[in-house]
Amino acid sequence: MVKVRLFARLKDLAGRPEIDLTLSRPMPLKGLWSLLQSEIPELMEWVGQKKVLVAVNREMATEETVIRDGDEVGLMPPFSGGSPVKAGHRSIAKKAPVNIKTGDSTGNRWTRIQTEDFSLDEELRRLKAVSSRIGGVVVFVGTARDFSKGRPVTRLSYDHYAGLAEKTLAEIRRRALKKFPIIEVCMIHRNGEIPIGGNIVLVLTAAEHRAEAFRACRWCIDELKAIVPIWKKETTPQGEIWVEERP
Repeated sequence: MVKVRLFARLKDLAGRPEIDLTLSRPMPLKGLWSLLQSEIPELMEWVGQKKVLVAVNREMATEETVIRDGDEVGLMPPFSGGSPVKAGHRSIAKKAPVNIKTGDSTGNRWTRIQTEDFSLDEELRRLKAVSSRIGGVVVFVGTARDFSKGRPVTRLSYDHYAGLAEKTLAEIRRRALKKFPIIEVCMIHRNGEIPIGGNIVLVLTAAEHRAEAFRACRWCIDELKAIVPIWKKETTPQGEIWVEERP
């Protein structure tokens, strides 16, 4: 049995979050589409337009990835803050996390997906306690606004691929620490319903000097928006709308 997990708009298309499929033998991922044709015929249009990203056992996959009995396949539309779809499955897969274990204690200390609000004061205090060499901390807080793309918004909610989203956040932190001369990074993103004006995402970068902290902070939030499997739904006068491209 293969468990196919669906997210955001794909979950709405199927009318359910999961589909169980029986495989008679291992097959490349591209062979899975024919099995799903009868289950979600609307999905094939998305597949043809390369609007579906795929993870197998919470690692980004290609059409040649082999699916076996017992595997978990995640089917995902473009992420809510990501680049337009034409930027492509391949570009996102190339950046996807590798060899990051879910539950890594260091990553969970500094990178989290959570339902509850975060405390800026508490996270800043923890970060500054890391080293007395910290000379500057750059803070980015994303909040829920009441207007988007020319229409009012009354409510926001977020869906995420549990496990893969946390792994990707941890990988972004690891890459940031390697790429920039900084001391530490903290990234938190909330899940579920968020009221207008509420906090959504927090990025803190600490360095000896402000320039490095500013560069790292911007890079981290851009990466988070581009490759972390999180989807935003806006409630508007026209109904509920999944946001799948960067504004």
